[in-house]
Amino acid sequence: PVVASVALAKLMERGGADAVVAEGTESGGHIGEATTMTLVPQVVDAVSIPVIAAGGISSGESMLAAMVLGAEGVQIGSRFAVAAESSAHANFKQKVYELEEGDTMLALKKLAPTRLIKNAFYEHIKELEDKGADAETLKTVLGKGRAKKGIFEGDMEEGELEIGQISSMLQREESAENIITDIVTAYEQALKNIEKLSI
Repeated sequence: PVVASVALAKLMERGGADAVVAEGTESGGHIGEATTMTLVPQVVDAVSIPVIAAGGISSGESMLAAMVLGAEGVQIGSRFAVAAESSAHANFKQKVYELEEGDTMLALKKLAPTRLIKNAFYEHIKELEDKGADAETLKTVLGKGRAKKGIFEGDMEEGELEIGQISSMLQREESAENIITDIVTAYEQALKNIEKLSI
């Protein structure tokens, strides 16, 4: 299970989960408010099952940082969401490559907090939320299949475009093989750099 709080992680452990994914607010999709840097170590301390870190992790360096915080693995979404092998629409991929820092925001908090690319749909939701719209109103506007409409059918204005904050670091399409090779190489180099440090 993916958890966004210590309380939920404990609940999942009591329910028999073999591990939990502690996902910080930097990630795309449905998330909470805690950052990965603060969530992961707290969840690691709170449960006895393995913790997998997610949210804002896209490189070997960020993977190592998660391991230092106590995670036993990482989940990487956004970088693979726009990989060559991804079934995401070309329009969505291109939009992600053009994003700059701050072009994603947390929305739909009364339903399920979701990180979205700013587009016409996001602006409509933000306007409703600013006016105090209740969950039922937001659910009606969201409708069904809006993420599919944006991510897989390529509607960049009315689609729900979910992606993590690291999207502003992604500028070109890569194969999954190249992504993994890059992450492993950077992880190993970062580990060597850490080993050189002394206090």
